[in-house]
Amino acid sequence: MRRRSRTARRRGPRKRVSDPDPREAATFEALGNERSRVSGPLVFGTVGPLLRTGSEAIAHGTAEVIDLTGVTRSDSSALALLIEWLSVARAAGKPLRFEGIPAQLRHLAQLSEVETLISGS
Repeated sequence: MRRRSRTARRRGPRKRVSDPDPREAATFEALGNERSRVSGPLVFGTVGPLLRTGSEAIAHGTAEVIDLTGVTRSDSSALALLIEWLSVARAAGKPLRFEGIPAQLRHLAQLSEVETLISGS
């Protein structure tokens, strides 16, 4: 059996910076008129459930515009989610546009050279 160092025992389990607070959750809300809204932290621990919910809304044509102004935090998994939703829209032959992309996510898209993909310009 491996012994943990004293320092490791005192610190407890390591928490990643992008892990959401267990009380926080990201939500996907259909607003009507082909508009939807995403709110909360878009980080590794929250994007999984949103992938399915958003993909279904996009495929059914109820999410042609997704408002991201309610996003409180984001990481690279948020960027991957948006790109996947664009792929779902393309495969379903549906239009998709993002509004209110937070500065943190837009900056990450610039660094990844995909800003024009998610901004539609």
